[in-house]
Amino acid sequence: MKVLVIGAGAREHALAWKLAQSPRVQKVYVAPGNAGTAHEPGCENVALTAFPELVAFAHTEQIALTVVGPEGPLAEGVVDAFRAAGLRIFGPSRAAAQLESSKDFAKSFMARHHIPTARYRTFSDAAAAHAHVESEGAPIVVKADGLAAGKGVVVAQTLAEAHAGIDAMLGDKTLAVQYADGTARVVIEEFMAGEEASFIAMVDGRHVLPLATSQDHKRLKDGDLGPNTGGMGAYSPAPVVTPAVHNRVMHDIIRPAVEGMAREGMPFTGFLYAGLMIDGAGNPRVVEFNARLGDPEAEVILFRLNSDLFELFEHAIDGTLDTVEAEWDRRAALTVVLAAAGYPHAPQKGAAIRGVAAKVDTANGATHVFHAGTAERDGQVIVTGGRVLAVTALGDSLRSAQRIAYDAVELIGFDGMQFRHDIGHRALKIRT
Repeated sequence: MKVLVIGAGAREHALAWKLAQSPRVQKVYVAPGNAGTAHEPGCENVALTAFPELVAFAHTEQIALTVVGPEGPLAEGVVDAFRAAGLRIFGPSRAAAQLESSKDFAKSFMARHHIPTARYRTFSDAAAAHAHVESEGAPIVVKADGLAAGKGVVVAQTLAEAHAGIDAMLGDKTLAVQYADGTARVVIEEFMAGEEASFIAMVDGRHVLPLATSQDHKRLKDGDLGPNTGGMGAYSPAPVVTPAVHNRVMHDIIRPAVEGMAREGMPFTGFLYAGLMIDGAGNPRVVEFNARLGDPEAEVILFRLNSDLFELFEHAIDGTLDTVEAEWDRRAALTVVLAAAGYPHAPQKGAAIRGVAAKVDTANGATHVFHAGTAERDGQVIVTGGRVLAVTALGDSLRSAQRIAYDAVELIGFDGMQFRHDIGHRALKIRT
């Protein structure tokens, strides 16, 4: 079988790496891919991004199934285009992808289906949004009603931060946002206290296969300080998702979401990602829905997956996820993201990367370096994006995985390289 993965980040590298391990997969094409996927065994990059070209390629190469990584193509309807051409593809339709592409749609959907989340209001008028923030006070959360590469959220601890967020999204619009219908809007929510976790499931329209739990680190700097990013690291499993919390998430959030999308005429097929806030009593509420596999959560989840990913995708496309279970490595996985100088607001590109390979061997255990913003020029790997590499490790414990990952990080360098030194700190505190 031949498989096509659409995307160019570390998530897509991890998907391609895992799919290439299937005995049933002959080759994995990645469109457009990066410097890591170009050298990953069993993988090949194809310089295609336009939907008609991707559809034609899938027909010509007799692609058995296609997997969509990033949110952009999903929001633009790549799944609809492939399905219209009679091609097998895993991901939500453009309508179903609104769960991520429109924060306003997602919040109103959750209200209709009684899915626990924060109180909110939506504004297109900046003056009204500013007045609402003044009346509510801080802390408060301001979200762009569209796609912003993981950076469209301001968790404002002060009124000044909230007003600045509104201005960036509605006023001077310094934040580049792909708004859901072209209209600039913000969703302003009450601040939710607690601990965040990522709960991701494969969905075939009716049935749900939950994946291993994970936790992302959104803030740029150690101690969860600094601006929000697309993610500076992750680990799996997440101890905060206890068996009791897991059951509540499935009962109160995931199943109602899947059933609600089906009732509203847009059945959800794909990775359904619920970003959770879990309070001290173990009550989960939805921070956001995403319509794809998270990044960097993908790296740790797929590193722990023992099952054949290709077969799981086949079941998901065929609507038979209820007949299969996923098997997981009992060890912990941890990913450290290496980011470019200036990330997240103005990443500097072009730096040469030293000491990087698709795999980094350390003395203590299994590691793999998944590429994100990289390209190869004149035989040298260079920085081309904000998040550059995702250094991932398995360990007998989370502390062991953390140590192994950071040992591998020490072997890599490029000018201005940024990374956090405390990935996994929340779980390690829970366990001690």
